[in-house]
Amino acid sequence: MFILYLKEIRSFLSSQIGYIAIGVFISLIGLFLWIIPSESGGANILDNGYANIEPLFYIAPWVYLILIPAITMRSFSEEKKNGTIELLLTRPLTDLQIVLAKYLAGLSLVLISLLPTLIYYYSVHAIVASKISGVDTGAMWGSYIGLFFLGAGFVAIGIFASAIAENQVVAFILALLLCLFAYIGFEFIAESGVFGKNGLFFKKLGITDHYLSMSRGLIDTRDLIYFISVIVIFNLLTKIVLEKRKW
Repeated sequence: MFILYLKEIRSFLSSQIGYIAIGVFISLIGLFLWIIPSESGGANILDNGYANIEPLFYIAPWVYLILIPAITMRSFSEEKKNGTIELLLTRPLTDLQIVLAKYLAGLSLVLISLLPTLIYYYSVHAIVASKISGVDTGAMWGSYIGLFFLGAGFVAIGIFASAIAENQVVAFILALLLCLFAYIGFEFIAESGVFGKNGLFFKKLGITDHYLSMSRGLIDTRDLIYFISVIVIFNLLTKIVLEKRKW
């Protein structure tokens, strides 16, 4: 399992698309935080006049909607394209171990993309905070935990999309649509008023409500259970898809 995990990491980092995807993620967030004026739709820290990187945690999920499907689209789709999926399934690994190896590889890559954003925190702390006010470190780390779990949920969805798609482009589009629906789809359903008093139930089914709760620095066990449930459900669905190929 560990060998397959390393293979997935090397496969992604050996291709230009890996570095491009992570580079675009870091660059886009940097543009919104430091370059694009707030009145032009940005979340410029210097324009806002207060020392925190809260805008990062509102921008990052939207960038993740592109980055994570790009990371996960190759997981199983490439195996199908190269005709190695059958060989993979005959290895001395269970289907669950194969799924977990690919999932953990995707999650590791998301973490790699997230770590450089700490530069923005230290920049704020060194440049802005000394002039305006201190940085709320506790809330910031709570927000990072929320963003990590959001990414973990998106990776599970992306791996599932790659397992059911026949090529990488379809896997990317399907993962994007599924992640987008999970992020804001239930919110729209709840706000539409179609289900009346049950709207709150649908709102709780979506990722947004739980992510925003954690992005405020509040680590609630209910939110943790929600994200863990999303991860488990989609990894199990991916396992079922793999098992069907043996029938």
